[in-house]
Amino acid sequence: INWCPRCLTSLSDLEVKHSEEKGDLYYIRYKVVGRDETLTVATTRPETLFGDTAVAVNPFDERYSHLLESKIIIPLINKEVNIISDEAVELGFGTGALKVTPAHDINDFEIGLRHKLDTINVMNPDGTLNQFSGKYEGKDRMVVRKESVAELESLNLLDKIESIVHSIGRCDRCDTIVEPLISKQWFLEMKPLAEPAIKAVNNGDIRIIPERFTKIYLNWMNNIRDWCISRQLWWGHRIPVWYCNLCDNMTVSISAPEACSSCKSTDIYQDSDVLDTWFSSGLWTHSTLGWPNNTKDLNKFYPTSVMETGYDILFFWVARMIVFGIENMGVSPFHTIYLHGLLRDETGAKMSKSKGNVLDPLDAIQKYGADALRFALTTGSTPGNDVRISENKLESGRNFCNKIWNSCRFINFLYSKTDGSINFEIDEQNLKIEDIWILSRLSILIQDVNKLLEDYQLGEAERILHDYIWSDFCDWYIEMAKVRFAEGDKEIVSILIYIMDILLRLLHPFMPFITEELWHRIHSIKSKTNKITSIMISDYPQSSIEVIGDDSKINIIIELIRGIRNVRSEFNIQGNEDLNIYIDTTNSDSLEIINIEKSFIKNTTKINDILFTQISGTDPSKSIKFVVSDIIVTIPLSGLVNMEKEIERLNKELSEVDNNINRLQNLLKSENFVNKAPEEVVEAEQDRLNLSQERQYQLQEILKSIT
Repeated sequence: INWCPRCLTSLSDLEVKHSEEKGDLYYIRYKVVGRDETLTVATTRPETLFGDTAVAVNPFDERYSHLLESKIIIPLINKEVNIISDEAVELGFGTGALKVTPAHDINDFEIGLRHKLDTINVMNPDGTLNQFSGKYEGKDRMVVRKESVAELESLNLLDKIESIVHSIGRCDRCDTIVEPLISKQWFLEMKPLAEPAIKAVNNGDIRIIPERFTKIYLNWMNNIRDWCISRQLWWGHRIPVWYCNLCDNMTVSISAPEACSSCKSTDIYQDSDVLDTWFSSGLWTHSTLGWPNNTKDLNKFYPTSVMETGYDILFFWVARMIVFGIENMGVSPFHTIYLHGLLRDETGAKMSKSKGNVLDPLDAIQKYGADALRFALTTGSTPGNDVRISENKLESGRNFCNKIWNSCRFINFLYSKTDGSINFEIDEQNLKIEDIWILSRLSILIQDVNKLLEDYQLGEAERILHDYIWSDFCDWYIEMAKVRFAEGDKEIVSILIYIMDILLRLLHPFMPFITEELWHRIHSIKSKTNKITSIMISDYPQSSIEVIGDDSKINIIIELIRGIRNVRSEFNIQGNEDLNIYIDTTNSDSLEIINIEKSFIKNTTKINDILFTQISGTDPSKSIKFVVSDIIVTIPLSGLVNMEKEIERLNKELSEVDNNINRLQNLLKSENFVNKAPEEVVEAEQDRLNLSQERQYQLQEILKSIT
């Protein structure tokens, strides 16, 4: 079994984590009895040679065929053992000769069974050596390794030490190197139990998301080994076995027996071991509902629908819940398993207290709020993939919460400025272009969110909600609503309330606290007699007003405004400086939409006027042009910008960006850098290259646009 010398308990195979680590391979000379010859044996564990009961070679290894059936002397203890042949010995590892220590190696144990070798345990439970190790008794195994190697060297029995990389098993709880030991433990035979659990996945009764974990699950279940379920710990469910001091009979019982089931003696005692925690956890789906009693809760809630958990405990917990659920209840405990990824820091490193990169959720909630934390953890996440968390993501979550809060507050403010008699039934016949646009996109959003939730793409559902709320609704539609309201259009408030009500309900599963509060505020406006006490029991949006919008019209306005803002930003033109724009197009639809939204464009970009004519009487070298759809937009910059200096500045920056791109491209072409640098460093340099290339394109376009 696997034994942890620190936790002082047995471990299942799943509780041992294996990793490739640097180590040493020791080449030790064993003297052959009756021959002036030594046989060199390679081992990574010289401290266990006190438990050697044979030396094995491969039967097809001609180097050692003459030594078969000879005896050999174990160094340090001068004990004679046989040289045996076994096909399990790897011809290419070490010298091809293997020290067989059945009590301290799983493969050696199997060899020992085949050849009926003695099993000598030289290790105490705490990792110190016992009486079979002679003068090393009581010393830690790692100390004995060092001292025994030194003694072998002094006796000229150490041929060499070779540095290697090999697999090391460590305790999943405390990271101590696990010791294979012979020990009497309780095991659960898993093959018969695994077969129905395999069938449940193969026939579609259980679906695993993401799909790639189905193959991993089936591979593990098809190759499952018996499970060591006893633990030498204080806490846990006691093994339900009682021993009789009179007749040595074992009594197995759910409740504590009063007497031995065989001889009826009352001199009985319970096994001191406890069940593996994961054994107890595996019963969770039905034991929490009253099983083994046939309770109302059990009949109502078993089986459940979706099991959501981390992929790292698919075998520890999920597979065992399936096994025990089918065994005890006759049916799978759930129809869907959703596996999320692990949480990592902003560089992609695993969080650990020793690294100091652990995020305390209570601290994050105190600083940013619970909804902001939920947003940071889930937005953009995909099933089975790890998630990076950073202060920037938490700040983004908080900013999004503030955006929602402020937009609701603004809607309440607008409503307070009406006489309270607005019609909450939207007049579909009198919708303006921007109303049709935002409602059309809302209808698409509802469909997309519901489809993504059905497909368990929760992170993507939250991302598109964020984009719609932040960009379409807040950045554009609310800004348009401000202008319309100022011009006397009070009915815009009813559309804002309609949209916000739907958005809060769509958002609620992701951000329950802020949406609950704001939903009540919205509904206090909408209905004084509303009997629904919580957003969580309101209907989740499935559809909205069916309108067909034309994104291209509003996109013209959006791109036009962005273009004007970019010019102001790039040339550092303040908002209080006079600026006119000239629109040149032959498309009447484009002219119409710009005319309709003229007030909004002027208000948003702080320009004096929009002139629908080709520019004339202005020095072309002192203006800038850009194109939006089929529209040529010209902005005169005379008196606002020193064009010669601006062109010089832009060319200088472009040269610096070009040099930076060349440097980054050469760096990322270097195999030495890509192969040796940490993954997060390579990704950071690639991100810098992408940003530089984007800036290069921007500068080139700006220089082209200066006529």
